[in-house]
This record gives sequence, C-alpha cells and structure tokens, in this order.
Amino acid sequence: MNALDGIRILDLSRVLAGPWCTQTLADLGADVVKVERPPGDNHPGGDDTRGWGPPFLRGRDGAETAEAAYYLGANRNKRSITCDIACPQGQALIRELAQQAHVFVENYKVGDMARYGLDFDSLRQINPRLVYCSITGFGQSGPYKDRAGYDFAIQAMGGLMSVTGERDALPGGGPQKVGVAVADLFTGLYATVAIQAALRHAERTGEGQHIDMALLDTQVAMLANLGANYLVRGREDGKVPGRAGNAHANIVPYQVFEVAPDAQGQPQHIILAVGNDNQFAKFCAVAGRPELASDPRFALNQNRVRHRDTLVPLLETLLKTRSKADWLGALEAAKVPCGPINNLAEVFADAHVRARDMVHTWVHPLAQAVDLVASPIKMSATPVRSDLPPPLLGQHTGEVLADWLNYPAARLAELRRQGAV
Repeated sequence: MNALDGIRILDLSRVLAGPWCTQTLADLGADVVKVERPPGDNHPGGDDTRGWGPPFLRGRDGAETAEAAYYLGANRNKRSITCDIACPQGQALIRELAQQAHVFVENYKVGDMARYGLDFDSLRQINPRLVYCSITGFGQSGPYKDRAGYDFAIQAMGGLMSVTGERDALPGGGPQKVGVAVADLFTGLYATVAIQAALRHAERTGEGQHIDMALLDTQVAMLANLGANYLVRGREDGKVPGRAGNAHANIVPYQVFEVAPDAQGQPQHIILAVGNDNQFAKFCAVAGRPELASDPRFALNQNRVRHRDTLVPLLETLLKTRSKADWLGALEAAKVPCGPINNLAEVFADAHVRARDMVHTWVHPLAQAVDLVASPIKMSATPVRSDLPPPLLGQHTGEVLADWLNYPAARLAELRRQGAV
C-alpha cells in the first residue's frame, strides 16, 4: 500500500518542473498518466527530454536507444499515453480523462489550455473536485505572464546568479548558475506540496481549485536567508547580498578550505561547516589553536562574521598543514561538521549512499537493467513505489483508456485512425 493509492493524475507537463512534481506523486503511489504528443511527420513526439542526450540508454543489444538519461531521471512510476490535444478528438479524450482524474497538471504557456478548452474554468464544469495545477515561468498574472520561462533565465532574474559564484574581486569571479536546474526542481517540489494540500481541501469540501505555480516566484522564495537579509536590513543599510564563493553570508567558518596536497602533489580540499560557537571551540581544539575560540573577535559567530577577513586567512594557513584524511578523521571524531568534496563517481560509490538505497535498478522494456537515482522519501508504513520504469512513448495508451474509460479495442483503433492518439 502506498500513501497516494487511488489518486489519479493526468499529467500534461513536459521537461522538468512538472515531471519532477508528478514523479514524486507517482513515487507516493498516485496513478500518474503522462500525456504526450504523438509522433508526426516533422517531429518525434513525446516529452522533449526524451531526445535530450547524449547520454542515451543502451538497449539489450548494446546499441543506443532513443531514451535519454535526462528523461529517464524524471519519469519513473508513470504510464504514458499519446494524445494530440490540437485536434478536436484529442481534446474530447482529455476531457473524458479529466472527469476521472483527481489532479490535472500542465505547463503550457498562459492561455494555451483555454484555446483547447482544457483550462481550469472549463474542466471544473465537468469535474468540480478537480485539483488543477499550472506551472509556468512567471505565473498566470503580472506583466511577464506571457513570457516563456526557462530555469537558466529564472536563476538570473530571480537573483540566484547574483549570489552564486566566486567573489568578483577574485579569479573566476562573476555570475554563475547552479549545476542543476534548481528553479525547476524546487517549483516541482512546491507544486507537489500544494497539490497534496489541495487534495485534502477537496476531500473535506468537494471543491477543487487552481494552483498557480511560477518558477520566478519559487526562485524568489528560495533566496531564503539572503532574501531576508536584504529585506530586514539590506534596504535600510544600502547593502545588497552578493557572491561569496563557497563562503556563507551569515556563518563563519563555513566554506571550502585547501588542505595539504596528496602524495602525488595534487591539491586537496575539504568543506568546514561550523554552525555554532561550541563547534568553533571544538574545531580550534582539534587544530591546536584553542586561544582562537576565546579571542573576542572570534568567540561569537556574529563577531566571526564581522572579522571574517582576519579569521579566514588564519584558518587557510592552518588547514594547509595537515592532510585531508587527517583533518576529516579528527574533525568527525570531535563532531565538527566537515566533509570531502566528492565527484559523482565518489557519490555513488559512497558506503552511506549505498546503505541508504539511493540507487534502484529497473527492468526497462529496452534494457535488462537500468540504474536510476531513487526517491529520497522513506516512509515506514507506506513506502514509495518502484514498480514502473520510465515509460516508452505511448506505451500504456490502450491500457489506460481501458482502465480509466472502459474503452474497447475498437474505440482505440478509431482514435488512432483519427490521429487523436
């Protein structure tokens, strides 16, 4: 049994924010039906990310398939159907499916769903309990609502790139995006939370609602402590948070430090994440400099922040005197937060990551074994699902139409003849 057993989700979203949301809901047990464009004369059909490679999945014969790793990473536990919502028969089919759904998710441009008669106001007439989630770059209102929204642009416009990257005065300084599409991913997770809250409301009242999720809204919310720093005092003091490299705006020492080189003379680094004054005292003891913890400039975190330009160079010199293994062993024993900087090969080889079962192996229609990152959600009574590998394009069209709508084979054949599926 899964937490969201019995919840039916009609997913018309593509690329990342929407699919990330519906993948999480599918992991939790919802029946997510991914609606994709059928192949046509001038396009391959399906979610764009199916072709966003390399890398592509290798089939059982060792040859590359058309399934990109990008797509595989955001679409597990779903069923795929094809439907052309640009044609009247396809629109009618979606309306039939929406009558049977609890949730409808889409990430088309503002106004597109209304052109097809598939907007919230239209679908609520046939299913008043429907939870309808729209995911766009800028939301359903405001001066930018008609713009297309992309994660990279949102990271720039939403301030993230102004606080990410090395300080401008240092080599390599300048704006930097995050290595993964965090605005998309966070929007997907916020949408997941909102959908579950709206489902709870629908259970109590019988009333569905429209959820308006915008990447830019999410990115602004993600500014977290830096946004608060600016609103609480930055405007008043004329201070705008900027790039700090690997340092923390409000905590010191909390950054990357170079340590002694390895046996081959290669530079080595660790992260030090001292979160409070007690941990700083423990660090100073491990480092053989206990007097730093009683120095009035450094004893309290607020003073360490004020005097970071004095303290950090002292620590940089100190950290270079011992090896990575030496520092990590001593600091971990003293319960001072620290860690190595792992590449992805090291991440997936890590004993703790393996023990936490963060990689699942799937049997795919085109490959015997496909390793994918697992859901991080671990629930004792209703564990997440792991039964449906990312589907092939339209793999479940007949199955879903029979399951949700009791369509006979002849009706499916007629829809195929009409080009609707």
